[in-house]
Amino acid sequence: MSGNVENFVKLLGEKLQGKDGEVSTRDALSGKGAVMLYFSAHWCPPCRGFTPKFAEWYSKDLKAKGSEVIFVSSDRDEDSFKDYFKEMPWLALTYSERDLKEKLSKKYKVQGIPTVVILDGSANVITNDGRAAISGDPTGADF
Repeated sequence: MSGNVENFVKLLGEKLQGKDGEVSTRDALSGKGAVMLYFSAHWCPPCRGFTPKFAEWYSKDLKAKGSEVIFVSSDRDEDSFKDYFKEMPWLALTYSERDLKEKLSKKYKVQGIPTVVILDGSANVITNDGRAAISGDPTGADF
């Protein structure tokens, strides 16, 4: 099931931040079985503890199983965002999109970070507690 990528364009905008500049949301998320919104920040110790594990699980299993991760930064400035994003093997919401970040935080009722919201291929919520889901199933066997 490829889902409806247009729902992600509506949710996240036309462009996402890739490692080498902007990428089309449509191209990046087309055909993904699950999209994980990763609300995190460099200043947050639990985030810095979780990110390396999450990155390893993503690189090892989750990406191959058709999942994509979008980092939604709660960093206080763009330099912190850039430093932190260097450690991540996935995409990000462009840092300048602060209003959109706030909208996403409200929409998914993000209370604290790190938070992972897992969406299906049509941008419907699978779980708001993706951190526990991923920690309990790091290979994505049950996604």
